Amino acid sequence: MKAREVKRQKVVDKYAEKRAALKKAGDYEGLQKLPRDASPVRLHNRCKITGRPKGYMRQFGISRVMFREMANFGKIPGVKKASW
Repeated sequence: MKAREVKRQKVVDKYAEKRAALKKAGDYEGLQKLPRDASPVRLHNRCKITGRPKGYMRQFGISRVMFREMANFGKIPGVKKASW
């Protein structure tokens, strides 16, 4: 799934300028002829380590599960477990 997301990102990047031009011109038939994966809406944030699609933390680019594990082992700078 991680490889599929990377592939989708490449297609989105490839057609970004063409999509913008077609949108500006209002050519919706032209937009429909582009590949389905050229739409940025089809991208989904995934954990960079495990590929988990849910519980994604944008600030770190990983899932909550991996964040907790890495924070407990001290692998994320500036993050430590709360205690009061």
